Amino acid sequence: MRVGLFIPCYVDQFYPKVAIATLELLEKLGVEVVYPLNQTCCGQPMANSGFQSLSKGCSDLFIKNFNEFDYIVSPSGSCVLYLREHLSETGHHHPDYLGSRVYELSSFLTDVLQVKNLTGSFPHKVGMHQSCHGQRGLHLSSMSELVAPVFSKPGKLLNMIKDIELIALSRVDECCGFGGTFCVTEEAVSVKMGKDRVADHLLQGAEYITGVDMSCLMHMEGILKRQGSKVKIIHIAEILNGDTGEGNN
Repeated sequence: MRVGLFIPCYVDQFYPKVAIATLELLEKLGVEVVYPLNQTCCGQPMANSGFQSLSKGCSDLFIKNFNEFDYIVSPSGSCVLYLREHLSETGHHHPDYLGSRVYELSSFLTDVLQVKNLTGSFPHKVGMHQSCHGQRGLHLSSMSELVAPVFSKPGKLLNMIKDIELIALSRVDECCGFGGTFCVTEEAVSVKMGKDRVADHLLQGAEYITGVDMSCLMHMEGILKRQGSKVKIIHIAEILNGDTGEGNN
């Protein structure tokens, strides 16, 4: 199995530790990982802003970089959902559709590798943020408004980590308000939603907030810092890879 590692723009620029943790975690699990050096943005920001046609160059380059791999894995649910559902809209239709081989990290670990055990310890109270793209688009977790079995792929993985305490939120799958370009075009609404989401975690005594999308975590991190809070954000890849959180205090 050869896996191509796709790292979103904002992770590459602002949170490189998340990319490193993803690579190290996959290699620990015996996966052959390759990072194509010429990769760039997947095209989601243009498409979300109503300029799908302008993302064709990104799609062309993505296919050129990743078409040879058995799977493509990324630590970002929103980018993965865009690639899985919209790559064909840029004019790429073929039987072995590349988008179907793109996986968000936690989904790849549970559905493809079927990981049963993980080593490491994270002795902290942690709030798990269910990002909308991952939950409602990639079905990484159940939706509270549906009468259906409760599940969470990220939660299942986190519960394999020793000493972690996952807190119960009052509103388990509420949006954080980031929404990509939404946080720019509807700044006031985005901030209010973010404050409400952060407040739920704080009320339950979280020391850390984690999730599968660094974009959502980045949004909440900004709010936490402006409030002078000591609560930290951490991507799920960092916890699963063995980060104890001690260096983040």
